[in-house]
Amino acid sequence: MAVPELAPRRTFGGIVAVWVLAALIAIAVGIFSAPDWRAAWLGVGLGGCLIAAFAVQLWTGRAAGFTERVAAGVLGAALVMGVISLGFGLAALVPG
Repeated sequence: MAVPELAPRRTFGGIVAVWVLAALIAIAVGIFSAPDWRAAWLGVGLGGCLIAAFAVQLWTGRAAGFTERVAAGVLGAALVMGVISLGFGLAALVPG
């Protein structure tokens, strides 16, 4: 017999937390890594965001929609990191 959830936890906060983590990682990689190594370190950072997304969604304890929430967190993290790395790439083109 299944027990209905009386007060389901909100899951959007966990997805946004992974996006914020991705932004912090992308900014740190853009500032502290050499331009030749930025793409490699962004890949490592995205892997860390994948692990963080799994951990956050497992912590919520809800099975329904688990895959969709993890996918939303990782896809959003990839987009956030892409936009920030685009900004660093465009900044590298400006002489000075």
